[in-house]
Amino acid sequence: MAKCNPMSIEPLKIKLDRPLAIFDIESTGISPRADRIIELAVIRIEPDGTETEKYWLVNPTIPIPVESTAVHGITDEVVKDCPTFAQVAPQVDAFLKGCDLGGYNVLRFDIPMLSEEFVRAGLDLDADNRRVLDAQRIYHLKEPRDLSAALRFFCGCEHRDAHGAEAVTRATLDVIKGQFRKYDDLPRDLATLDRLFNATDPFNADRSGRLRWVDGEITINFGKKKGARIKDLVGEDPGFLKWILRSDFPIDTRRIVEDALNGVFPPPPGTPSNKVE
Repeated sequence: MAKCNPMSIEPLKIKLDRPLAIFDIESTGISPRADRIIELAVIRIEPDGTETEKYWLVNPTIPIPVESTAVHGITDEVVKDCPTFAQVAPQVDAFLKGCDLGGYNVLRFDIPMLSEEFVRAGLDLDADNRRVLDAQRIYHLKEPRDLSAALRFFCGCEHRDAHGAEAVTRATLDVIKGQFRKYDDLPRDLATLDRLFNATDPFNADRSGRLRWVDGEITINFGKKKGARIKDLVGEDPGFLKWILRSDFPIDTRRIVEDALNGVFPPPPGTPSNKVE
């Protein structure tokens, strides 16, 4: 596949009646309220096609988790002397003034993250009054990735009974057979396939990542208690842990929490046996 050359990309073929700001964020994590922006890049496109780029590297004021650094390569050391987002927020606000917003997966991640940072800086992104162009939405609409699309792509036939369990099961098997016909480089043993396509994050204490290992301790990875150690919550706020047990969390998450309330904690990654503390 040819490498993209930004200098050769044709002009945007959209009629703009106001500027469009295409942007991307790198952050300390994926929670808009608990996490912070580290890196922000914006390309502002004027209605006449003129493009202006801005880039900010900021100190998030909270530690950057090692698993986030593994994604974007930015460490605490890199940003220690950078301005905070609150300090650059007026510049960002001015650059986005009057703009609609665009990017890839911005509706689910980048816009909520930027909105929260604006609020913390005493500003208002006013995202509800900006039109949004999300490249991911276009991609998923024009190139669907459902079972019917897979059957057409790999098997050259239509899925005529899309909601019957027997037909869906048979169609799924046909798709899998078609994938292995098409892709000669796919591993041929299930163990390798499982590792390749279902890689687990070693920092997750549960499958969903709601509980995370931080410095050898299981911590909460969501909501207002994000970063709190379960061991501390057992003594300081057991009601929060009991709320998890009553709520619709996955069973493995609830099992870890229930064990913790009973004084049983799983061993950190790499520990050969369980400990009761």
